[in-house]
Amino acid sequence: MSATDLDQRYGRTKGHSRRTRFWAIGTAAVIVLVFGAWAVWAGLFQPTASIESTDVGNSAVSADQILVRWELSTDPGRTARCAVQALNQDFGIVGWKIVDVPPATVRSRTLSTVVRTTEPAVSGLIYRCWLP
Repeated sequence: MSATDLDQRYGRTKGHSRRTRFWAIGTAAVIVLVFGAWAVWAGLFQPTASIESTDVGNSAVSADQILVRWELSTDPGRTARCAVQALNQDFGIVGWKIVDVPPATVRSRTLSTVVRTTEPAVSGLIYRCWLP
């Protein structure tokens, strides 16, 4: 038996390798096309809402309350929700409050809230803000 006979017997012909290469290139092209379409759709056509928060200051109201002030920047007309925390001298969390922030007509505004604590707090700060 010659090598040509063995190739024909086991399907190793030039036509078979061309078909295999064609299907491999076609499959790769479809995958690249689908991924590219998804990347364009996810990157360009999704609305981009931004939100930023910055600590401004805090002051003790009493032994079990602290006033926390922060600046919130978000798109006008958007509601937000912020988590505010109070810390003791060992940086342990002694108070926590979720604040619902109503929409406004301006992008940046300074807000404040009183957080009740389980022991005297030495610091109060904004933990995180998000768009509901």
